[in-house]
Amino acid sequence: MTYEAREQGEEPGIAKADQLYPSAHSGHDDQAPTILALDLGTSLGWALRFTGLVISGTEHFKLGRFEGGGMRYLRFARWLDEARAFAGPFEAVYFEEVRRHRGVDAAHAYGGFLAQLTAWCEQYGIPYQGVPVGTIKKFATGKGNADKAAMVAAAEQRGHHPKDDNEADALALLYWAVVQGTAA
Repeated sequence: MTYEAREQGEEPGIAKADQLYPSAHSGHDDQAPTILALDLGTSLGWALRFTGLVISGTEHFKLGRFEGGGMRYLRFARWLDEARAFAGPFEAVYFEEVRRHRGVDAAHAYGGFLAQLTAWCEQYGIPYQGVPVGTIKKFATGKGNADKAAMVAAAEQRGHHPKDDNEADALALLYWAVVQGTAA
């Protein structure tokens, strides 16, 4: 897992939360709850708030040529463990709740990631909550059916430079969770 650090206006990766959304905590605040937001999938978007800072990225869990179908989920569980070791205990985990998939393979992959995530959260006693896609899009753009480009643009307006729409979705979800002000 790669974490790029920055203050507002420097390299992509981290921004002060108060500069991105007025209701968020600012700077290095040890009292700010640590929150993880995930856009589950083979190309997993993630956003993490800890010590008042926000970092984000995309991790890829595509299967290798000679790997069994469960390897992506084992790598995902290891990634979750690394994120927890990096940021400390999470107050809550939020994930994008997808109710309709374009294809069977995407639905199966999402279900596997969701099962792994919820079991992992239960193991560590971390509250978790799914948030419908339309809720996240409406929060970020004002439209519940916003396209990928609009989600990326919304993240850029908050000072981020997402590599793809998965990272942008995770950022929007994180800011939604911060504004809600409640643990899952």
